[in-house]
Amino acid sequence: MPFAGTYRLIDFALSNLANSGIRNVWVVEQYKPFELNQHLANGRPWDLDGTYEGLRILPPFEGSKRDGFAEGNAHAIYQQIPKLKESGAEHVVVMSCDHVYQLDLRPVLEQHEKTDADVTIVTTHIDEKPSRYSVVTVDKDSRVTDFQYKPESPNGQTVATEVFVYKTSVLVETLEKLAQEVTASASKDIGEEDESEDSLGQQLGDYGERLLPALVEGGRAFAFPLKGYWRDLGTVDAYFGAHMQLLDGTGVQLGDPEWPIMTNTVGLPPAFIDQTATIGHSLVAAGARVSGEVEHSVIGPGVTIESGAKVSRCILLGDNHVTKGAVLESVIADIGATFDAGQVGETKPGPGNITIVQPPSPGIG
Repeated sequence: MPFAGTYRLIDFALSNLANSGIRNVWVVEQYKPFELNQHLANGRPWDLDGTYEGLRILPPFEGSKRDGFAEGNAHAIYQQIPKLKESGAEHVVVMSCDHVYQLDLRPVLEQHEKTDADVTIVTTHIDEKPSRYSVVTVDKDSRVTDFQYKPESPNGQTVATEVFVYKTSVLVETLEKLAQEVTASASKDIGEEDESEDSLGQQLGDYGERLLPALVEGGRAFAFPLKGYWRDLGTVDAYFGAHMQLLDGTGVQLGDPEWPIMTNTVGLPPAFIDQTATIGHSLVAAGARVSGEVEHSVIGPGVTIESGAKVSRCILLGDNHVTKGAVLESVIADIGATFDAGQVGETKPGPGNITIVQPPSPGIG
């Protein structure tokens, strides 16, 4: 998923790992990974293209044990247990790739080892209602004493960022035990026994459903507070809002030379700004041509905005064409979407007032 005209969301996870000196990185993929693999480029943009260490792709596959698409992120890790055992790693960092933030993982790992934790959960404080997150309660010693998965009545505003450090042996043991338990329970409910390795783990779901509550109950779960900006971009409003915060100067910092966010750049010419253009408070990516009016927007690579067109509070992901007379307000335009003359989008900004425009699907047959 593109971000800020130049990046992809996965760049934040990979850059945080690379900047923290972690050289052995696995990417667990799911559905239709072609474009993702192109972007990853064997890890080269993050200097992770080593012979013996570096970026490794773990795609879904069919025809063997522990195969197919994962039924949740805990199940996705369960599918990689054989590789985790083979790796010999004492600790494993697990992170989602749909968040924007900057985090040095070295202090996290240091605390994890010092406390002899089974899991260290990187946490943050949020102001919004945390019902779509995992809410954690932490004591004065940083020990996690309670864990709520997407609660209707949360105990607080401290949430898990979906960055975890696990003791590998405990992670494997807990996943295998839980897989046996949930499979046995499901078999009992339907009156059939199915303990094949293919079926094990499918009911594990996401981390917060069974895995993390079990580890918290074990008493060796600790929290590490993330200082600074963090945002989960799992909704349209969050994705749009993160871009508006970036433009306002309250979002993630992309220009820190001590902590660069690296990406796979494409060979495009510099952006061209015509003398007829007026641009304010916006980001314009390479390859864009702007002749019209742009305000508080993110203009992706290869976008053309003709003279007489107006774009306000929009995110144009790339290769879009906005013709003369078009007026775009609070629009997220997918790659390749085009706009003729006329009004598109809401004139009143706010949650839910965001128009998503996709290019026409190619005909079949």
